[in-house]
Amino acid sequence: MKKRILFVCIENANRSQMAEAFARLHGGDAVEACSAGSAPSGRINPRAVQFMAELGYDLASHASKSLETIEGDFDAVVTMGCGDRCPWVPARRREDWSLPDPKDLDDAGYRAVRDEISTRVQALLASL
Repeated sequence: MKKRILFVCIENANRSQMAEAFARLHGGDAVEACSAGSAPSGRINPRAVQFMAELGYDLASHASKSLETIEGDFDAVVTMGCGDRCPWVPARRREDWSLPDPKDLDDAGYRAVRDEISTRVQALLASL
């Protein structure tokens, strides 16, 4: 049975999108990953697209979407520091990853956040 994972941040433009991508990359067919935002920007940050392309992932195929479009229960819901700003979503497990929003970081800082998300997603998948 596939594990369902939801990644949430405010704009659903950077961190949660990269986390969704890494869950798909690292989890393969064993995972149903999605992401959403509490106040979605409606677009994916071009730098997120650029830095995921470095790893061979096309983030341009993703869409920034609202939590209101998300349905069902999840095995895990991971927020990216938005904490109480995110509405309740049913899940067996909840985590809050307090990661900096990379949108204003330099390239090295952006890549560091991207790589930290990859590491955390792998650990999450191994523990589900």
